Amino acid sequence: MSTDLERDAERLEYARLAVEHAHDKGWTDGLPVVPATARMVEEFLATTPRAADEVVAAVPHLGRQCTVEQAAVNAVMAGCRPEYFPVVLAAWDALMRERSVTGGGWQSTSGPAPLIVVNGPIRQELGINSAGGVLGPGFRANATIARAIGLVVRNVFGIRPQELDQATQGIPGRFSLCIGENEEESPWEPLSVELGLPPGADAVSAMLLRTCEFVDNRHTMDAEEVLWDICDTVARTGAAIVPYSSAGLILGVEHAQQLADAGFGKADVQRWLSEHAVRGHADLDRAGKRVEGSPANVDERGMRMVPDPAQIPIIVAGARNAAMSMVVRPFGFAGWSREPQPVQR
Repeated sequence: MSTDLERDAERLEYARLAVEHAHDKGWTDGLPVVPATARMVEEFLATTPRAADEVVAAVPHLGRQCTVEQAAVNAVMAGCRPEYFPVVLAAWDALMRERSVTGGGWQSTSGPAPLIVVNGPIRQELGINSAGGVLGPGFRANATIARAIGLVVRNVFGIRPQELDQATQGIPGRFSLCIGENEEESPWEPLSVELGLPPGADAVSAMLLRTCEFVDNRHTMDAEEVLWDICDTVARTGAAIVPYSSAGLILGVEHAQQLADAGFGKADVQRWLSEHAVRGHADLDRAGKRVEGSPANVDERGMRMVPDPAQIPIIVAGARNAAMSMVVRPFGFAGWSREPQPVQR
């Protein structure tokens, strides 16, 4: 018995030394990583039909690329299970459709983080949370899939804080921002279906975010009053980078169903917000954000914060327990790609 205990203690000491070695080498995001062995990486590669040397991600301006095998190494380190790996690759496929990602967004002073949205039956299969605490900790798949993306940014692209990463403050989502859509309680079609994939398909959509801002409204049964409350957050001057801004919604179940019961479809909500999320000239002037010239999204009322309704992503996620929603801020002025990617297994 003592021999078995001694062997276990020796193995644990080797594991501790491996974790410390990773910290010393700068391979971690500040949290311990799982030491990656060749055998573990092979288990991950066996879950995908893609070749190990296929390039799955790149930052062209730095001349750096990430192969499937390198993504597997970092997924192991992030604490993923092998069966999560096809979702990690699909997330990279989606991110590579984002102009902000391939154009230097990882190095922005705003320190954006990728929002990864998973649709389809694979959510239940892998235990991806789409209900209570969806943006918080406690769910291995959500946490480690997102973390695998961040470790590639750090370890393969070399974009680290205070080095190539120029974030002034950054946002906590750089650690983990992967969610499942709550398709079961949503009154509308899933994001992936809205964007063109067939119902029931396992898919991943992704975009860089600047931040998330909560909207708490359990005070009214009037759907338009809820929209005005959301609109106030969408239109805040702090989010305006004159003459542009951005916004999307992660709607709580109650808000989504309240809007749907009042006859609003997703497209109706997008159009309503695009039309009504206007910040007046006086407010912009007070904030030192006077609009010069005649941009197309500026009229006598002020500045329309998100003039293109299609560029307001709407996702239903979270628990039915408090009538709370989130306004999110997609990064970049060109808009997000709106291109969900199928999970290849």
